[in-house]
Amino acid sequence: MDLFPGAKVIACVRNVAWVMDSIERRYRANPYEITRLFNDDTERNTVYSRVETLAQRNRMVGYPWTALKEAFYGEHASSLLLVDYELLAQAPQKVLPLIYQFLGEPEYAHDFAQVKYDAPEFDEALGLHGLHHVRPQVALQRRETILPPDLFEQYSKLSFWHDGSQSRANVVAARPTVNA
Repeated sequence: MDLFPGAKVIACVRNVAWVMDSIERRYRANPYEITRLFNDDTERNTVYSRVETLAQRNRMVGYPWTALKEAFYGEHASSLLLVDYELLAQAPQKVLPLIYQFLGEPEYAHDFAQVKYDAPEFDEALGLHGLHHVRPQVALQRRETILPPDLFEQYSKLSFWHDGSQSRANVVAARPTVNA
């Protein structure tokens, strides 16, 4: 805030279990690549060791999760907007105006059926082909998880942004549903 007074940060958030599921899917789709996500066979040998490794506080999922949690409860939280991935994917035409409102910027017309993004060079260097390939149309694709039930349940509990009672951060998210 000293360097950029009035700066605002937007973070797209997703249930951590689904993040782990997505990374595991990419890992399994590239069985012959040696990814740089893991340092040795011990870290990559099972879905349990892979997910646990990624969740460490200095790794691909754990570090951004802890940094975001620090910002969410930190002194500059009012400059932070968290946007739920599922809500954005389901209703981008309703979510984007809220983002522009947070930024204090005029709205811009978007074409949600013509999205183009890919970073094959980055993914190749990481050894995880297709990690940043974005489908051309914004839409939520429902699927079954490939994680074992205990892992999925464990990481589903990490969505701290659903309880903003002790934070000044701004959040655009649907209320979480409770399964009977």
